[in-house]
Amino acid sequence: MTSHDVTPDPPMSPEEASVAASLSADFIARIDTELLSHARRSSRKVAMLVGMAMGNEAVRVPGLPDLFYAQRVRALVEKGLLIGEGNLAFMRYSEVRLP
Repeated sequence: MTSHDVTPDPPMSPEEASVAASLSADFIARIDTELLSHARRSSRKVAMLVGMAMGNEAVRVPGLPDLFYAQRVRALVEKGLLIGEGNLAFMRYSEVRLP
């Protein structure tokens, strides 16, 4: 096992956080919509949703890390739009599904 396997996802770097802070509410809503479009009623890894969303150039921003997309997944769980399974601080090992 590597340290990546036993520690939660790290925080964004100051540069990454600056890119995230520059996003409009509308753009963040588009990211959320993209993430939800890849969710199913059966569980999927958070990392899979993040990777699929980041594959869409319409919601990809230079310097915006996968960590931001994973944070958005957690926000969607908090809003009740997704159901989380496992510790969502570990995007590679947690899963989400539609309610």
